[in-house]
Amino acid sequence: MILLEPRWKSYVVETTAPVLTPQQCDEVIKMGQAQPSRDAGVYMGKPGDKKRDGINKKTRITKISWIPFDLGKHMYTIIERWMLNTNVNHFGFDGMQINEHAQYTEYLKGGFYDWHMDTSAEMSAMPTVRKISMTLLLSDPKDFTGGDLEILTEGKQPKLKRGQAIFFASFLRHRVKPVLKGNRKSLVMWFGGPPLR
Repeated sequence: MILLEPRWKSYVVETTAPVLTPQQCDEVIKMGQAQPSRDAGVYMGKPGDKKRDGINKKTRITKISWIPFDLGKHMYTIIERWMLNTNVNHFGFDGMQINEHAQYTEYLKGGFYDWHMDTSAEMSAMPTVRKISMTLLLSDPKDFTGGDLEILTEGKQPKLKRGQAIFFASFLRHRVKPVLKGNRKSLVMWFGGPPLR
């Protein structure tokens, strides 16, 4: 077996080209809008609590839906290829795979998501844990103002173009600033593997 070392270690990687074409972005938007949507919850409570997901409008205001694997098969194939290539070239995490459905998100005027991480302490006991998070911008940036994705790391913050994505380590704190005008549509995914050691 050949072990590949990452070319250079980086925990925030912006794609240099769009992952999806404008037409593919439109198709994903249609898929996301065709699924049942709801106000997004946030993790609340401790492991073992019966109700740990709740609506907290001081932390998050977003509409979300989930895109099933069979419906978005082509989209998942494209994104998985980008994730695996990014992992080999930058992250170097073991056993990366898609474990969860993609989340279609809409941030209308006033929508936001405060600082958070996409991992939790209890996930270390799971067979696979989130290691890489991805946000892909489905909207044209001209269709909204505000709604910037910020990642708590040194360096410039991403300004994504339509169809472009950013992959980052799930343990990094990040947020989406309030949308001031329009509707920010994005696709969010998480990729997992064996617990970090």
